[in-house]
Amino acid sequence: MTLRIELAWLLMVAERHTPGDPQVTDWGALVAAVSRHEAEIFGTPVYADAPDRAAALLQLLLHVPALERSNALFASAVAYGYLVASGLKVTTSPERVRDLAKLVKDGTADVRAIADELRAWSF
Repeated sequence: MTLRIELAWLLMVAERHTPGDPQVTDWGALVAAVSRHEAEIFGTPVYADAPDRAAALLQLLLHVPALERSNALFASAVAYGYLVASGLKVTTSPERVRDLAKLVKDGTADVRAIADELRAWSF
C-alpha cells in the first residue's frame, strides 16, 4: 500500500509541530511535496517505499522552504509523520533528526542516503 498525502495533511503537521504557527510563504513548495512523493514514470513509482517517499518529502521541504520559519522542524515532522502513518514504528533521537537535517540542508545527503537513515530509524 502506498500512503498518499494531501495539502491538508501538510498544513495539519505544520500547525501541530511548528511553534508559533508560522505562515505559509510558498504554497508551491507544499504542492510540489504532494506531487513528488507520488511521482511515477510510466506507471512505476519513482520512490518505491515509505522511507524513500519520506526522504523525498524531507529533502524537498528543506531545500524549498514553505513556511516563514521552522522549516527544518516542519520537514522533519513531515518525514516522521509519513513513516508513522505508513505503519512503521520509528525510534530516533533529537540529535539524529538534527544531524540528518543538517546533512540534507548542506547537500551532503541525497534521497537514497536520507532514505537509508530513515530506514535505520524504523522497524
